[in-house]
Amino acid sequence: MNKLAILGASGHGKVLADMAELIGWQSVTFFDDAWPTVVHNGHWSVVGNTDALLQQLSSFDGVIVGIGNNAIRLDKQALLTAHCAPLISLIHPSAQISRYGYIGVGTAIMASATINLDCDIGAACIINTHASIDHDCQLADGVHISPAAALAGGVIIERGAWIGIGANVRQLITIGANALVGAGGVVVKPVLPNTCVAGNPAKILKQC
Repeated sequence: MNKLAILGASGHGKVLADMAELIGWQSVTFFDDAWPTVVHNGHWSVVGNTDALLQQLSSFDGVIVGIGNNAIRLDKQALLTAHCAPLISLIHPSAQISRYGYIGVGTAIMASATINLDCDIGAACIINTHASIDHDCQLADGVHISPAAALAGGVIIERGAWIGIGANVRQLITIGANALVGAGGVVVKPVLPNTCVAGNPAKILKQC
């Protein structure tokens, strides 16, 4: 029996568990630092916290972080990497991904996402439902592209940035590290690191 551990009993984690079962993982178990207060995540059991998972890594064929927060997801992935965890990526069978590209370990690509050729997708990213990433985009580690967001060709998204639901980014734009593009935003100019933007065209709201 192939066994998957998911660290993070979140809504995102539930989607990962459902996707994992769809593609053939026979056993899915959650770990979360809210345990033992939290013992279930939807249809699945939560059996311990991060330390418990680290002690049981040899019991699992794969491990992935199921936490939506980019910074926390990156921290947990780094911890698991340091302990030689068998980290995996999960890709929904309905996703359309060019064979001429790279997907980093720990990345989740959700239903009906599209990734065109010569894209470089970093580790621990989330490419969410119906997201569209055109040719030659570069996404650093820990990026989240929300549902129905679209990146035109040659976009660069730096580490930990979050592109909100339904947002659009013009070709050849760079989004800085830890920046946030609000829901429905239309980005036509570069976004500096640690900056929150929103609107059409997107304008700076605050530092984040």
